[in-house]
Amino acid sequence: MTSAESPELVALLANRRVAVLTGAGISTDSGIPDYRGPDSPPSNPMTIRQFTSDPVFRQRYWARNHVGWRHMDDTLPNAGHRSLATLEHAGVVTGVITQNVDLLHTKAGSANVVNLHGTYAEVICLSCGYTVSRAALAEQLEALNPGFLERSNAIGGLAVAPDADAIVDDTASFRYLDCPRCAGMLKPDIVYFGENVPKDIVAQSYSLVGEADALLVVGSSLTVFSGYRFVRHAAALGLPVAIVNRGPTRGDELATVKVDGGCSELLVLLASELGAPDTAPHTKGPDPLWAGSSFRVDSAAEAPVPVHGNAVAVDLAVHPVRGVDRGGVGRTGEPEGGKSEAGGQQG
Repeated sequence: MTSAESPELVALLANRRVAVLTGAGISTDSGIPDYRGPDSPPSNPMTIRQFTSDPVFRQRYWARNHVGWRHMDDTLPNAGHRSLATLEHAGVVTGVITQNVDLLHTKAGSANVVNLHGTYAEVICLSCGYTVSRAALAEQLEALNPGFLERSNAIGGLAVAPDADAIVDDTASFRYLDCPRCAGMLKPDIVYFGENVPKDIVAQSYSLVGEADALLVVGSSLTVFSGYRFVRHAAALGLPVAIVNRGPTRGDELATVKVDGGCSELLVLLASELGAPDTAPHTKGPDPLWAGSSFRVDSAAEAPVPVHGNAVAVDLAVHPVRGVDRGGVGRTGEPEGGKSEAGGQQG
């Protein structure tokens, strides 16, 4: 690929310090589906209200997560994640705000990562704040549910959602745990649909955007306010905004440049064109899914532990968009709604 394939994007970000906002679209080449992409499977993610109000919903969630989190833990970063790490090491990218909970930016070698919606790897008590690693909890759940993983994996072809929720039909027998300290409710330390992102995380993200010279959005439809607010913030500060996504996004009207295309190939292009050698740590894994493809740019147009359960209670279309909107930042009237769906990552 050459700069002629996306000259507007390269020119916009050249010689600028770039803050990056990522969504689920950047992780699809690693095998994690997004929620809203053209090829996304139907999903009905759980809300925080469902999780906290109904033990049956909690039982279903923990049963499915018990299977799915391991798949996410084993997932490897792709060329897009590695390219952002390379650009950070070269001083081009100042940091990454990610709506994803998959930790793939950290696995790829990015140092300055704000996990806007938390990560799949920690569990927290909603009453006392006790925390435990997901891996440690998994050992306890496995002891309570011997053979559950084997029975689920025997079905084959497991579909795992962006929130580490696997499609498991038989959840009625699954036993789960409450907090060992206060008997409160344990929940993955991720922001569910209907929750608010912690204020300190929001402030850290605003600061990252404010200290940059441009904002690059990668793989997010910006459907929920959680990520969209940073595009509004950048526009209000007069910063140029570039968006790379398959399909339209909520922020297109605020974008200086919009590129309709895949994340991995565009980020590899940027790493090459902005003078950053590919020195980021590489994790062994398969070649990116787009390798070997040809691309074209269109001129026209995204205490005892309480136990619960049955036994116990690539075409690239580059769209130069109108200039930056310098209007003020404010709430849009919608609930902040935390992040995307049920502790997943926004697509």
